[in-house]
Amino acid sequence: MVSYVDKSAEQKLVEQLSKILPGSGFITEEKTVNIKGKDFTWIIDPLDGTTNFIHGVPCFCISIALMNIDELVLGVVYEVNLDECFYAWKNGGAFLNENKISVTKTNSLKHSLIATGFPYSNYNRLKEYMEVFNHLMYHTHGIRRLGSAAADLVYVACGRFEGFYEYGLNSWDVAAGSLIVREAGGVVTDFKGTFDFVFGEEIVATNGRIAEKLLDVIKSKMV
Repeated sequence: MVSYVDKSAEQKLVEQLSKILPGSGFITEEKTVNIKGKDFTWIIDPLDGTTNFIHGVPCFCISIALMNIDELVLGVVYEVNLDECFYAWKNGGAFLNENKISVTKTNSLKHSLIATGFPYSNYNRLKEYMEVFNHLMYHTHGIRRLGSAAADLVYVACGRFEGFYEYGLNSWDVAAGSLIVREAGGVVTDFKGTFDFVFGEEIVATNGRIAEKLLDVIKSKMV
C-alpha cells in the first residue's frame, strides 16, 4: 500500500537532501529517483510502516541513510508519533534526541525481548519462519511485531529490544537503522551470519550478546 504521504514526503526529502549534498545519488522506495551516486548515495524510506499509518496505528517512521561507495556512514530514523529522532554516524556513536544510547547487556534469550515482522507477499519461507517464531515464543521474554522495521532496529539500539529478525526487506527498510544499531554497540548480520544485510533482504540485529544464540535458532530452521 502507498499513500500520498509516501510520495510527497519522498519528493521533499530528495529535493532537500540534493541541496545538502549536490551530485549524490538516491535509492528511494517510491522511485522518485533511483540513481546510485559515484561516491555518495542516500537510501530513503519516506514512511516505514505505511500499513500502520493508513489504519491509524501510531508507529511509523522516516528512515534516511547515507552510503559512501558501499559503506553506511550516516543514519537517521524519526519516529513521528513519539517525536523520537534516532541518529548515528560512522564511529560517532548513536543518539536519541541528543542523548547517547546503547544496546542492552542481556546475554540470554530467556531474558530477551525479540522483535520480528511478517512478509507482505513473499511467503516462500513462511513455514520455516514460523518454526523460528514458535521456538522463540517458548525461549524468550516474548516477541513483538511493530509493523516498522526501522522502529524495530532503533528499539534494539536504545535497549527496548534485545534482537530483531526479518526477511523480505529492502535496503530502505534497514539501512539507517542498521547503522544506528552498530554505533550503539550492537551486531547486525544476515541469517547466515555474514554482513550482506543492506541489499540481501534479510537481517538479524542484536545487542551482540545474544547474536550467536539467535542466529543458531534461525540457521537451524532457515539456512
